[in-house]
Amino acid sequence: MPNPPVIDPAALTADTGATDYPQPFRAQVAGRHRVALGDPLGLTNFGVNLTRLAPGASSALRHWHSRQDEFVYVVEGELTLVTDAGETLLTAGMCAGFPHGVADGHRLINRSDRPASYLEVGDRSGGDEIDYSDEDMVWRDGAYHHRDGTPWK
Repeated sequence: MPNPPVIDPAALTADTGATDYPQPFRAQVAGRHRVALGDPLGLTNFGVNLTRLAPGASSALRHWHSRQDEFVYVVEGELTLVTDAGETLLTAGMCAGFPHGVADGHRLINRSDRPASYLEVGDRSGGDEIDYSDEDMVWRDGAYHHRDGTPWK
């Protein structure tokens, strides 16, 4: 394996379907395989992941960030981007960006019969809060809460 600043993503271990979502939501990201690319290279201002979604899998619950921008670039296959505006099919070579503070939740779903992969890039601005558009859930102060402020257990 090459040494940083060069890595071979195929030689890294994928985080397979792992999530810290509360239990009722974990099944939605089963089939997600994420390889962190930025961390092994020592990047600290932004994160970079190469993510593969099996057929039927989702990238995340539909969400938006208060302080962190996100960018995705489809490497292989096709993915459906779901936002408040509806659904948009993204194919290899297409990209999408999600500026912080825009209350329009997003997520990717693989509705095809083949795996699809994408590169995701997000900044690591402190004090970020996350709102989950379709669920009674928010991320505040490093933990998941219901919208009324009670913690998820």
